This record gives sequence, structure tokens and C-alpha cells, in this order.
Amino acid sequence: MSTSPWAVILGASSGTGAAIAQEIARARGFDVFGVHRGRYLEQAVQVEQDIARMGRRIVMHRADAGTPEGAAQGADAVLAQAGPRSVKLFVHSLASGSVGRLVSGQKDQLHPRQLERTFHAMAHSLVYWAQALMARDLLAPQALLLGLTNPLTESHLHNTAAITAAKAALEIYVRHLAMELGPMGHRVNLLKFGTVMTPAVRHVYSPEAQAHLERVHQHLNPVGRMCTVEEVARFVPVLLGEEARWFNGATIDFTGGMTLQLLDLLLNPRP
Repeated sequence: MSTSPWAVILGASSGTGAAIAQEIARARGFDVFGVHRGRYLEQAVQVEQDIARMGRRIVMHRADAGTPEGAAQGADAVLAQAGPRSVKLFVHSLASGSVGRLVSGQKDQLHPRQLERTFHAMAHSLVYWAQALMARDLLAPQALLLGLTNPLTESHLHNTAAITAAKAALEIYVRHLAMELGPMGHRVNLLKFGTVMTPAVRHVYSPEAQAHLERVHQHLNPVGRMCTVEEVARFVPVLLGEEARWFNGATIDFTGGMTLQLLDLLLNPRP
């Protein structure tokens, strides 16, 4: 088995999860155990090839990471590949939520199964994986568990009630896990960043809508553009450093001031 530290990354085939997998292998020399559902197979193969070219071990595990069974089976696979006390970084980058309204009485009303699925994937699974990793003694000394979130919980976006509520639950889980794992030397944090272009976004939005999204963010963000997945990924190794060890149970704002001008844009709309 490899003596290098391992990163376990849920949602590693594309978007932010893929960028973090590649950056943590490049910047920190980590081996990577990535979990994905197989929706972006070409991107998953590309991530695998890129990390292998860096001379790091890469395992791409195809499964549903958002269930208790998926967490248990995934942790078993990590143990077989990496051995005990090998996981220095765990990243929860699952985006599998349902959109819809709560009480419309129409086809867009969220079904209980959709609510359950959204909460399992985007919130509860952090706990499932933490339990599975601990039960198998997989966490390396001073490990970091990192969830990813966005500013939705601070405002309102049409049709995202289930996703927003799940993100709020994720934040509470992070705080409680930090209290439980802190005495063992581990940290649990939440990284909050704004809109980034991912394959999922490109799949949901038309090219015209994507262009509109970019124009809006030119006004929203003080820097005048959208954040990128690479910028988010480059910050993750910083959180592993000694300088960041006092972050625990924290929701770290990496939005770049995205929400600062909301009221101004509403009252003084730009062309």
C-alpha cells in the first residue's frame, strides 16, 4: 500500500470535485480515491489520466455515494486500497438535488421521495461517510473533512427549497461533527463559494442562459467575473496547512463578495 496520504473525494468526476482531486494530487502529492455515479464518464477518465501522469495513485470508484450503503461500501473500498489511518482529506462535493415548489399542487411540486433523496445526497451523506470512515479507523492524524456549499441559504432562489434546506442541514452537521471529532485532532469545515461553471450547470442551462449568468456575475462580483472551479480547488491545499488549523466548525466565505451588491443592483439596475 502507498505511504502517501489519501484524499477521498465524493463527486470527483467533474466540476469542483474533479478540480480539487487534480489540485490536491499536484500541490500536496496526495493519492486520490474518487467516487462518482458515472454520469460524466469521459471527464472521470480524464481526471484519472491527469492524476496518473502526476505519478499519484488514483482510484475512481463508481457508486452512489449519497446513501448509507454507498458510504459503507465506499469506505470498505478505501480500506482495501489505502489501509487504516490513511485519509488526510475528505471532500463532500455531491450535487444531486431536486428542484421544484413545495405546495404548488402542480407537476412541479416536490414529492417526498425527491426531498428524501436530496437530503440523503446533499446533507445526510456527510454523516454517513464520517461514521463509515471512523468505524474503519481510516482517518489519518489531523485529518480534514470538508463540505462545499453556496450562498443559497442567505437568500431565496426560485424552485430550490429542497437544495437550500439540505445545504442548511449540511452546515449544522459540520458544526456538530467538528465538536465530536475535534478532541481526536480532526477538523470539519464548510467552504462556501459562488456560482461556478460546471458540466452540471451547462447541462441545465441553455447557451443563452449561461451567457446571461456570466453577465449577471460581472455586476455581482466586485472582481467583475465569475469564480472558477480551479480557484476553489487551489484554496483547498491552503486549508490543509498549519496556518489554517484554527479553522474548525467554520463556514469559510470564499464567495469573493458575491452578495455585497444585491440590494444596489435591485434598486439601481445596470443595463
